[in-house]
Amino acid sequence: MDVGVFIPIGNNGWLISKTSPQYKPTFDLNKEIVQKAEHYDLDFALSMIKLRGFGGQTEFWDYNLESFTLMAGLAAVTKKIKLYATAATLVTPPAIMARMATTIDSISGGRFGVNLITGWQRPEYSQMGMWPGDEFFSNRYEYLGEYIKVCKELWETGKSDFKGEHFQMDDCRMLPMPQKKIPIICAGQSTAGMEFSAQHADYNFCFGKGVNTPTAFSPTSERLISVAQKAGRDVGSVVLIMVIADETDEKAMAKWEMYKEGKDQSALDWMTNQGAVDKKSGKDTNIRDMTDPTSAVNLNMGTLVGSFASVAAMLDEIDTVPGCEGVLLTFDEFIQGMDDFGQKIQPLMKSRQHLTAAAVV
Repeated sequence: MDVGVFIPIGNNGWLISKTSPQYKPTFDLNKEIVQKAEHYDLDFALSMIKLRGFGGQTEFWDYNLESFTLMAGLAAVTKKIKLYATAATLVTPPAIMARMATTIDSISGGRFGVNLITGWQRPEYSQMGMWPGDEFFSNRYEYLGEYIKVCKELWETGKSDFKGEHFQMDDCRMLPMPQKKIPIICAGQSTAGMEFSAQHADYNFCFGKGVNTPTAFSPTSERLISVAQKAGRDVGSVVLIMVIADETDEKAMAKWEMYKEGKDQSALDWMTNQGAVDKKSGKDTNIRDMTDPTSAVNLNMGTLVGSFASVAAMLDEIDTVPGCEGVLLTFDEFIQGMDDFGQKIQPLMKSRQHLTAAAVV
């Protein structure tokens, strides 16, 4: 099972809480995290894109770096870890994104991939006058399908004459082409989103659920297997998980309870209200049910809370889910979290013993 880190490109990472670690995103912070990930033999690092935050007392995600330029910088200071940037496809034309990806492919020596998103939070785009209207909620995967076809034509042939409803290329040229295939990750959860991933992506994110229920995402992974088989393709699931670990289960759970007690309710309300605007696409956003008080403070992503040994065992359970090819980790405190994972959790994981074997050889 591959392991990646979802780096904190936005302030405060993924905890919407007044009592969690408070910090702003910087290149130096993300460089330290990714270099630690590379040192501990993690397989990949991925950055999101967010163009407007949720406010509140913590100003959650009001501070954000830009994904492609950040990953270009990280490509220059790493040697082996794979790097994924997130493309805001509503505001970045496909021919420009394809060229940006090819540039980072050159910087990284072929270690670069792209996470494609359609965009779901209207104020991110309307603030710049670039929201296409609420009909986009129902046709955004048709838009994304044309988008990726243009990109793949440019990556694979150096030119595109694609003609569609959303994009019309006129002898579009792009050289050089990338030295390696650019892998694509998506996060489709609705029927349309998962069908898009089955047709065009190499991996599809699915969201873990609950606290200390590591295999709760398995129905989503099973659904992806079925949809991908119908499309005649093999697309792996990558599950998003937060790790809150300490020396004992009790110490880790105490931190989790403290974060929940400090939840930034105004930021949570903003996020919930924005997620509810989409009336047409089956709620295929990165926002789940924020009414669940047990996990709302971290976007209701799957959360593993416990001792280093407990977390290692739960991560190994994830590896047993059919179709799961990787896990994307977030931490409550990223610097300490990376060291704890690399030194105290990963060595206990059966699914990562190949690293120990390689080190002995």
